[in-house]
Amino acid sequence: MVKPIIALDADGVLLNYHVAYRNAWYKAFNQLPALKDSNAYWPIDRWEVRKLDGDELIHFRSYFNKKFWRNIPAIDGAVDACNSLHAAGFELICVSALESKFENLRLKNLKTLGFPINRVIATSTTDERINPKAEVINSIKPIVFIDDFLPYYRGISKKIHKALISKEINGSPNLGVELKEIDSTHTSLEMFTTWWLK
Repeated sequence: MVKPIIALDADGVLLNYHVAYRNAWYKAFNQLPALKDSNAYWPIDRWEVRKLDGDELIHFRSYFNKKFWRNIPAIDGAVDACNSLHAAGFELICVSALESKFENLRLKNLKTLGFPINRVIATSTTDERINPKAEVINSIKPIVFIDDFLPYYRGISKKIHKALISKEINGSPNLGVELKEIDSTHTSLEMFTTWWLK
């Protein structure tokens, strides 16, 4: 019997990219940034960090390596939420806007943390005009697609329940008329799971 699929984003839904970004900054510059805005959507606005360019930016980006993508911590409650969805009979697939060369590392990261996820699909693209996730999501036909980035719902089939995770609102892209296309909004995957399984 084929299990119904729930497709989930990684960063911001399953994994805490904010903490990982802060740790990368510490490794690159030997300085652990202080919290600037706990409601900021983007890491550069969340932490007390400066805008980088040139050699400094190249240096910082070098720390977003294999070790980085293998060791991003889970968002509180996300593992338990996924285990509840898995126990309820759903197959969970992670669909992440990530370079394909890091796909297996992301899967290892999720498995190490205890997520009941056996498949990661990376959807990297250099074309900013299109939604890199739409083709994959529409082809695997999940009953639910969960993401924290509103533009990634563009072009998604109306047959798929669109669940938006929206918590940090300052600088958030999760605003505007496109919200009308969203079927449900939640502050975390944990809150979505409680609502979905009730």
